[in-house]
Amino acid sequence: MQTPHIPVLLDEVLESFKDVGEGYFVDCTLGYAGHSSEILARYENLKHIGIDRDDEALTFSKKRLESYAGRSTLYKGTFATVFPTLQESPIVAVLADFGVSSLQLDKQERGFSFTSETLDMRMDASSELSAYEVVNHYPKEKLEYIFDTYGEVRSFKRLASAIVEARAQAPINSARELSEIAKTIIPAGGKIHPATLMFQAIRIEVNNELSEIEGLLDALEQKHVKGEVVSLISFHSLEDRLVKNRFKKWAQACICDPHAMRCTCGKNHALGKSFSSKPVTATKKELKINPRSRSAKLRSFRFKKDSDHGK
Repeated sequence: MQTPHIPVLLDEVLESFKDVGEGYFVDCTLGYAGHSSEILARYENLKHIGIDRDDEALTFSKKRLESYAGRSTLYKGTFATVFPTLQESPIVAVLADFGVSSLQLDKQERGFSFTSETLDMRMDASSELSAYEVVNHYPKEKLEYIFDTYGEVRSFKRLASAIVEARAQAPINSARELSEIAKTIIPAGGKIHPATLMFQAIRIEVNNELSEIEGLLDALEQKHVKGEVVSLISFHSLEDRLVKNRFKKWAQACICDPHAMRCTCGKNHALGKSFSSKPVTATKKELKINPRSRSAKLRSFRFKKDSDHGK
């Protein structure tokens, strides 16, 4: 069964889990099971839990993973909500790919693409908030905030004003209309479409993406097991910053006030360590096959085993 989505950094993800013990692997962003199917095929010691909020993805993945039915369980919901409730144990490996799947991007009716005739962007089609509500009903100040904070759009004020002016004439009904507005404010040039950062900001708002990541990181910190490996793939600086800073916190041995004259905490508070100080990115070979992998960054962290204490 062919997948409509090419999993990014697949070899690197597989490598990150090579030393995990027997137990459960959680794919927090199951999507179309590209990563999950390969991990199940390679590591027979692992049972699988897949989480996704997209009904279409869950239906596809259930069929794709039929041959692993005895080792795989799927749950619908956001990973920040579902992960803390999991009763399966031990969870020895966790993966999350925070990107939008190729199928979501390419399906015009999902409203993620610049040429779509709809304005949706919901990962869960049953959610109340869609891009249409954000674009047509958010006050100008709130649009400015999400364009600035979630999209890091330099012309965030002008862009918000242009949208408010346009919707005063008639509702903005499509992603295509919205992208045309962006072109009047943001000059074309470079490798990315003028509307890219604006669409990113709206998608983050609609799907509560950054809060979801923080919720997952909180849950991992609270319920991790010894030796558990966490591999997280981000696609823009906001996501990567959250992961990087949390991994740095987890690796801190000393928790004393940085202004303290000397350490009094014992310097034994590190929960584990990152695989490397810099994220793993796509190879030239992968970039040629899948250009959408160009922004992907993988960071991996291993929580301490008993044998690691004191190191």
